[in-house]
Amino acid sequence: MSDNRHERDDCIKVSETASLGECENTSVENQIVYPDNPNPVIKVPVELGEFDVTTNLSAKIHFDDPVQEIKKVKHTVEIVQCSLMTNTVMGGDDASPYVSGEFPLFLKGFVRKNIQYETPVPGTDRDCVNSDVKSKTVRVPFTCTTMVDVTNVLRPLTNSNEEFGFFRAQDLGKGFPEKDKFLSSDLSQFHFMESQYYNEFPFCELVSSNVIAWDEATDRVTTGDSPVKEGYFHNVVEKMMLRFRIKVLQKQQVRVDSLG
Repeated sequence: MSDNRHERDDCIKVSETASLGECENTSVENQIVYPDNPNPVIKVPVELGEFDVTTNLSAKIHFDDPVQEIKKVKHTVEIVQCSLMTNTVMGGDDASPYVSGEFPLFLKGFVRKNIQYETPVPGTDRDCVNSDVKSKTVRVPFTCTTMVDVTNVLRPLTNSNEEFGFFRAQDLGKGFPEKDKFLSSDLSQFHFMESQYYNEFPFCELVSSNVIAWDEATDRVTTGDSPVKEGYFHNVVEKMMLRFRIKVLQKQQVRVDSLG
């Protein structure tokens, strides 16, 4: 059996005699902030747009205990995905990387619903009901996409990977005239040039939310023959209109006026 540790050590070899020299650098325009610059460049979240998003949900909720009455309901909106999809621009292209227009915004999240309810105590009198207060928490999921009109989005620059080779002339060997040569690229060497860009991904902030919910019992039964009597149920169908406001932002370099 081979020694895995030895195999890992020999996976790549470097020269142990190579010296560690200094790296060279060049200043990039508009990215160095000088102390005496009255208009410094800072990198901050820039608002691309603010939107009110509306979607509708429907869910079935089951209670293990019989529910006599729902006392209180609290809704909390939770966004777990908010992704703006834009087109790209080639790195090094003269075209402006900034663009404005409509782009799809992919949204995913939950409405956390906490329900406080009364459940009858077993053996209680049906005309004088004793009950315990319990709670149930569910998360109603939603997924949707919407077209949003955003302004001055910094589009992602695309990576590039290019291969190049060199010409090589070789003797053909026995059986061929001496003056003839094999003309082609050198297949024993491989050369690449690769560029990668680390773009700023747009992100969202949740500003506010509004929920309108209808909870309708589907299996309510009463303890007597009259609807005046007390009753209980186990299943609820919920219809919900969800509206929330979000900001779409992106970190960008911005030149600002100095306060001094």
